[in-house]
Amino acid sequence: MTAKMHADQADTDVALVRRLVAEQFPQWSQLPIRAVDSHGTDHDIYRLGAEFAVRMPRMAGGVGQAAQEARWLPFMAPQLPLAVPVQRAAGAPDHGYPFAWAVYEWLPGRHAQEGRLDLDTAAVDLAAFIRALQTIPTADAPPVRPEGRGGLLAVHDDAVHRAVTELGDRADAAAILRAWEESLAVGPWDASPVWIHGDLLPGNLLELDGRLSAVIDFATLGLGDPATDLLPAWNLFDQDSRRRFRTELAVDDASWLRGRGWALLQAVVALPYYWDTNPGMVGQATRALEHVLAG
Repeated sequence: MTAKMHADQADTDVALVRRLVAEQFPQWSQLPIRAVDSHGTDHDIYRLGAEFAVRMPRMAGGVGQAAQEARWLPFMAPQLPLAVPVQRAAGAPDHGYPFAWAVYEWLPGRHAQEGRLDLDTAAVDLAAFIRALQTIPTADAPPVRPEGRGGLLAVHDDAVHRAVTELGDRADAAAILRAWEESLAVGPWDASPVWIHGDLLPGNLLELDGRLSAVIDFATLGLGDPATDLLPAWNLFDQDSRRRFRTELAVDDASWLRGRGWALLQAVVALPYYWDTNPGMVGQATRALEHVLAG
């Protein structure tokens, strides 16, 4: 990817990562480093030897993820049925790079895609992960912000209308807004918030040998509306596996419509923002929007 996705995006390359690792973690200075191709939006990823990955925030908004994962994932990991990131070291800004960064254990697998997964099995496995996450004790857990993923869907109304306008004839505005209004009409989640991942998109799900193996990128982890974690229903699953996913989670009608609203929001806002810079994200958002509008 050559074009910057964000106006305030920091530049990274293999030479920078090599200098930072050599000076701050000399025990790994002899390991080879290579960039990892990804359509993720918040971090540049580098493979460090065979066992590690270096995650470099692209912008200030991505900086808090490493600290959040270091705080919560060691506590959560034994209670979850899929692997999660394991942080090995926290790096400091230097050499003109302005952000804290981190080294993680490398998780084997590829980003989940419809053509490589047994989707019915994936629906069962991912539902089990979500159920387990929701039962983890919440003492001292951070609530999501009202405007954050898993907060209040209605606060994003202006953003959806603005994105639809920006898309112009590249999308069916009337159909999008009808679906959006249906989701808003059910109102907010009115029970106790639960742990949510908040960003269960295909790029944050790893598969190995046709099965889901890991969940990554816990930047939006917190207590919020569990409907947010229904994103895979429209971003990953087909009609049959979507139905199985819903059944496994016993999702009521209102939560299903809110979940569809979160999927619509993510897709519609992503499309104009990444249209010229991130074809992978545009492809994913386009497919998700098609599934949302198909009912």
